[in-house]
Amino acid sequence: QVQLVESGGGLVQAGDSLRLSCAASGHRFSSCAMGWFRQAPGKERSFVAAISWSGASTLHADSVKGRFTISRDDAKNTVYLQMDSLKPEDTAVYYCTLRISGYSDICYSKTYEYPYWGQGTQVTVSS
Repeated sequence: QVQLVESGGGLVQAGDSLRLSCAASGHRFSSCAMGWFRQAPGKERSFVAAISWSGASTLHADSVKGRFTISRDDAKNTVYLQMDSLKPEDTAVYYCTLRISGYSDICYSKTYEYPYWGQGTQVTVSS
């Protein structure tokens, strides 16, 4: 049974940095594509970043490109989201996602492409 546990959220000021972590269990992590999505109050869940099974391919939403970076550490079964230069509009619940992709260097950016989701971690950025 796949489980995803996010951590690292919190309350920060605009311009600060945070690093979110997501620990995965229940499946061979190295054959899984991973992603991050977020949902702000009153808005739909939206794509933030994705990384392929090997880490060779990454994809970031235009709204976070140049500020956020997704990475993975297969030895720790963990995916990270480094968030720099945070803005108030980054305030949201952030969700970690997993897709058992096999050995294909594709990044997935649609919610329906990920069958496994974490519970989410709150990120609040004050102005």
